[in-house]
Amino acid sequence: MPYVHRAPAGIPTEKFVVRLPDGMRERIATVARTHRHSMNTEIVAWLERSLVQDGVLEQSDAHQDDDLLSGNEQLLLHRFRQLNERQQNALISVLELELPVPLANQESA
Repeated sequence: MPYVHRAPAGIPTEKFVVRLPDGMRERIATVARTHRHSMNTEIVAWLERSLVQDGVLEQSDAHQDDDLLSGNEQLLLHRFRQLNERQQNALISVLELELPVPLANQESA
C-alpha cells in the first residue's frame, strides 16, 4: 500500500518517488517558478493534462478539488479555463509583469 498523508489543505495525497534524467529537475523548477507553483504542483498539473488528453482521466475528475477554492478563486479559474491557450499565456505574461516571484517561492522550488 502506498504511503498516504494529508496535505495542508486536508487533501489525501500519496507519496511517490520519481527518478529524473539529469537536468530535468532544474527545467521543471524553472517552469514552476514562472507559473508561481511548487515543482510538485507543476508536475501534478502536467500529469492531469496528459491523462485527460489520453482519455485516461475525465475532465471533471481533474478538477475535483476546485471546491476547496474560495468563490473568487473559483470564478477566476472558471473564466481562465474559458480562454484559449494564447489568451491564457497573455494573461499569465501580464500577471508576471505585475507580480514578481517572491523569494520564498524561488527557494522552495
